[in-house]
Amino acid sequence: MNKPEILSPAGTPEKLRAAVRFGADAVYLAGKSFGMRAGAGNFTEDELDQAIRYCHERGKKVYITLNTMPRPDEYERLSRYIPAVDEMKPDAYIVADPGVMDLLRSLCPDAVLHVSTQTSVVSDKTALSYMKHFGARRIVLARELSLSEIAEIRKGIPDELELETFIHGAMCVSWSGRCLLSNHFTGRDGNRGQCAQPCRWNYTLYELREGKDDSRRPGIEQTEDGTFIMSSRDMCMIEHISELCRAGITSFKIEGRMKSVYYAAVTALCYRHAVDSYITDPSGYSTDPELVRLLESVTHRKYDTGYYFSDPSVDAKTVDEPGYITERPYFGIVTSYDEKTGYTRIKQKNKAVSGDTASFLTPGGETGTFRLADIYGEDGEKLISTPHPGMIYGIYSPYPVGEGDILH
Repeated sequence: MNKPEILSPAGTPEKLRAAVRFGADAVYLAGKSFGMRAGAGNFTEDELDQAIRYCHERGKKVYITLNTMPRPDEYERLSRYIPAVDEMKPDAYIVADPGVMDLLRSLCPDAVLHVSTQTSVVSDKTALSYMKHFGARRIVLARELSLSEIAEIRKGIPDELELETFIHGAMCVSWSGRCLLSNHFTGRDGNRGQCAQPCRWNYTLYELREGKDDSRRPGIEQTEDGTFIMSSRDMCMIEHISELCRAGITSFKIEGRMKSVYYAAVTALCYRHAVDSYITDPSGYSTDPELVRLLESVTHRKYDTGYYFSDPSVDAKTVDEPGYITERPYFGIVTSYDEKTGYTRIKQKNKAVSGDTASFLTPGGETGTFRLADIYGEDGEKLISTPHPGMIYGIYSPYPVGEGDILH
C-alpha cells in the first residue's frame, strides 16, 4: 500500500522546524512574494535557502508556493525570483496561474510542478490536461470533491500523476478559495495573498420588500446579533485515515501557515502517528482517542469532515458562532536539555507560574504531567513566573526531552 506523505504548513522558520521534528514528510512555504498567505511571516531568500538545506539534511521535501495570480507588471520581478529560488533546489512549486506555469517551464525546464487547489481540478480529464500541457507531476484537488469522486479520479489517471488533498485546517466558503469579497470590501485581494477574511464577519440579513428593509430573510438562521452564514468550519479527518489511504491519495495536506508553532507540531504529530499506525496494521487499525484529544487542543473552529462525505450544495459547513475555540496555552519550546541533570532550558511563549502543572509534547507523544516546582532565570536565580516574551528560563524535567519539544 502507498504510504501517504504528511505535508505540513511552514509559515516561518520556527514553524518549519516544529513540523519537521514532529513528523512531517514535507513542508510547503513561500518567499516574501507570490504566495497566498502574505500575513504568514514567510521567508527571505536567505531563510529559504537555509530552510531547504535544513529539510534536505533530514530527508524532508520543500514545496514553494507560487500560487497568486500575478498582474502583467509583476512578471518581470517573477522572472528574476524564480531562477534565484530554483538555485536552492526546492523539490516542487505549487502554482495556480497558467501564465506562471509557462514561465516556470521556460525558465526552469526541470522544475517539478504541483497544480494548486485554486485551479479547481474536479475530474481526471482536467488532471490529465495539466499533465499533458504543463508537465504537472501532482494535482492538488479542489476541496469540494467527495472521497468517492477522488477515488474515481485516481482510477482515471496514470500512477505517476500524484494527487494531494487537504485533510486538516480552515476551509473557505468560496470555491477552492477563489474569492472576491476581500477585494470588494477592503481592497485587499484574496487571490494575491492578502485576504481580510470578510467571510468570517458577522452579518445581519434582510429581505427588501416594497421599500421596507426590516424583515429578516426567511430560511437563514440568525440571532438578534446576526449570522455567520459565510464562515466555514475547520476540517479534521483524523478519524478517517483508513478511508483516505484507500482512496489512493499521495499527499495529506494540513492547512495553517498562519497558525502557531504548537499547531504545526500537534497536527504533524497526530497525522504522522495515525498514518504510520494504519500502514503498519490496516486490518487492526482504529483511531487513537489521544490523537483526537490533542487536535482539540489547537486553535480551531468547530471541526467537520469537509465535503468528503457530503454535497456542498446540501451542507455548506458553516459555523453558528464567532471566532476560534481557543488553543491550549503552551509555555515554551525546549532549547537545550542536560541528560545527566535533567536541567532544561525553555524559550518562553506564554507565562508559566511556579506550581503550574505541565507536560512535554515530544515526537513520540505527550509525557506524563509534573509540577513546575522551581523555575530559574538565566543567572540561576529562582523565579516566581516567566512574564517576558522570548525569555530563556530553566526547569528540571523528570522526562528526557530534546531541542524543539514543547512544554505545555
